[in-house]
Amino acid sequence: MKKLLILSAMMMTLAACNCSKDNPLLVEQSTPFGVPAFDLIKMEHYKPAFEAAIKAYNDEVEAIVTCEETPTFANSVAALDRSGQLLQRVEGVFFNLLETDGTDEMNALAEEVTPLITECEDNILLNEALFARIKAVYEQRESLDLTSEQLRLTEETYKKFVMNGANLEPAAKERVKEINRELGLLSLKFGQNVVAETNAVQHFVTDEAELDGLPESAKQAAAEEADAAGHPGEWLFTPKRTSFTPVLQYCSNRELRKALLMEYTTRGNHDNANDNKSVINQTMRLRTEKAHLFGFDCSADYILQDAMAHNAENAMEMLMQVWGPSLEAAKRERAALQVLLDQDLARDGSINDPAVNKLQPWDWWYYTEKLRKLRYDLDEEQLKPYFELSNVRRGAFELAHRLYGITIEPVEGLPVYHPDVETFQVLDKNGELLGIFYTDYFPRATKRPGAWMNNILNQYIDDEGVNHRPVIINVGNFNKPTSDKPSLLSMDDVETLFHEFGHALHGFFSQCTYQSLSGTNVPRDFVEMPSQLMENWCYAPEVMKTYAFHYQTGEVIPDSLIAKINAASKFNQGFVETELLSASILDMDYHMLTEVDTIDVNRFEAESMSRMGMIPEIIVRYRSTFYNHIFTTGYEAGYYSYTWAAVLDSDAFHAFVETGDLFNNSVSARMREEILSKGNTADAAVLYQNFRGKKADPKYLLEKKGLL
Repeated sequence: MKKLLILSAMMMTLAACNCSKDNPLLVEQSTPFGVPAFDLIKMEHYKPAFEAAIKAYNDEVEAIVTCEETPTFANSVAALDRSGQLLQRVEGVFFNLLETDGTDEMNALAEEVTPLITECEDNILLNEALFARIKAVYEQRESLDLTSEQLRLTEETYKKFVMNGANLEPAAKERVKEINRELGLLSLKFGQNVVAETNAVQHFVTDEAELDGLPESAKQAAAEEADAAGHPGEWLFTPKRTSFTPVLQYCSNRELRKALLMEYTTRGNHDNANDNKSVINQTMRLRTEKAHLFGFDCSADYILQDAMAHNAENAMEMLMQVWGPSLEAAKRERAALQVLLDQDLARDGSINDPAVNKLQPWDWWYYTEKLRKLRYDLDEEQLKPYFELSNVRRGAFELAHRLYGITIEPVEGLPVYHPDVETFQVLDKNGELLGIFYTDYFPRATKRPGAWMNNILNQYIDDEGVNHRPVIINVGNFNKPTSDKPSLLSMDDVETLFHEFGHALHGFFSQCTYQSLSGTNVPRDFVEMPSQLMENWCYAPEVMKTYAFHYQTGEVIPDSLIAKINAASKFNQGFVETELLSASILDMDYHMLTEVDTIDVNRFEAESMSRMGMIPEIIVRYRSTFYNHIFTTGYEAGYYSYTWAAVLDSDAFHAFVETGDLFNNSVSARMREEILSKGNTADAAVLYQNFRGKKADPKYLLEKKGLL
């Protein structure tokens, strides 16, 4: 009965606005598998769709609030979970496209609709009558004969209301609404500034001699970029990692390395229209004020109350356990790289010049590649021909088949939003559909940097028992094919592809009844565990032989190269971990502030690095003014999650190692059953303990990284 009331409210809303008939965002899709009709969606469809979806959501909630029946799990908690599906569908399409194809028009519309969405969510979470019904169910939950998933949904729903201000005084509730609205717009602004700054820098090189040491493939890509930009005969480099990283690794031109690294690391820090320092100040003032409204000293403790870490102190304690060994390893690596720099300077007679004789951040990658070659006879450029993108993706698919029995195969005829997007169906070992998978791997001016996974449609089981399967996308910024070469990946790229695919598997294996508990809707310091777990198989010989084929000859990667890769697996890990951990600690330093007046962002960052003992030869992975994770994508006070989850994934992988079979199907079945299928239906620590039989041991991470 309650479902009928909610559906009726939604349909009356759509009929009243008379906007659903020709709007592909508002009608039931006739596309295969019900995927979004990307080919029919136009800019003019979004605003009416958001307005109609918000109205429908409000009407659904009103139907719950005005229900004359006594509050029950079904007519209050479950009914709320079922509501808002139209808005989720519209958001799933729009915000994915905003990140992957964010035109000026899309950005402008985002600034219009974000406050509307924020207001809608706040009005629901601060609705006193609705909260009263949720609270009534919560307070009698132990006597209601609920399933474990229903009990979890009840507790998580109540907690969500409380964390968003349901128990605050009226004036404080209104202030929370204002803060949320402002934070939503600031997040948009920060991300837009980073994209604008990235696109604004075009570093042209006119003399090929300046590119000494740069691989021909990187030269060709830069030449084609320059030609497309109207500079034939030149080479174009930008602050996109696929563009400048080969220069840092291989180009002997120290000044060019410095210029490109500085252009990358100063984005959003130029005191211009795209400067993010003011955005950071406003953001941190509001986050800290919001924490105070809820009775917390700092925003980190407010944010982390629902995480595995629970508070900033626990998160920092874990970070510092790994920081010490990582920093010491980085110092040893620095000394080895300085020796190579000294040798180069001695050859050109400038060894005694204090202006040049000290290792700098723009030297680290260059001399690391030289040292890798010396120690392991391994040059990443000799690996790239074996790492062709579609082959690597197929290797990830085959690994999933070997572990879990699933099959992933191309599916034709699905609408896509860009020609680079490819589509697949994911089938369980019994042939049942697990979901639809999109990949979008190449950079473009309208796409934000980085790599990520998004749910376009969520998994859930409706009241009739129909299991709605998810539509999931993996997005990246890998090397684009050139005129004579396919997309060839670096080792970091290979790990990134496996990582994001791990997120996708977490979504595809979801078998939850309720949307708000399904898939990757888990604490942030747990969500990275399934994704990072997949990285552990990247360079296993048996796995590499399924994807590492030379793009020209078809030859499988030789055992000698695989042996070198694995021999070098602990190489430069001091740098890798120090760069990562320093970003995590910087994030925590911001969010452990108890008062925010005016932050001198550059000084704050420098003092943070100094306190942790950061060596100047390494630059923090994300400097503040382009730190999208904590100022745009919802990882505020949460970047530590990658290291927290690394402890879990290293321990989880050891469950396979200790059996002597990296593909042990008994262990993988337990992983799927106890973790990947469960979403947030139980506490993350309990889920992990159910899988492993014990708490995670950090020693396996330190061993893997060579930091013990």
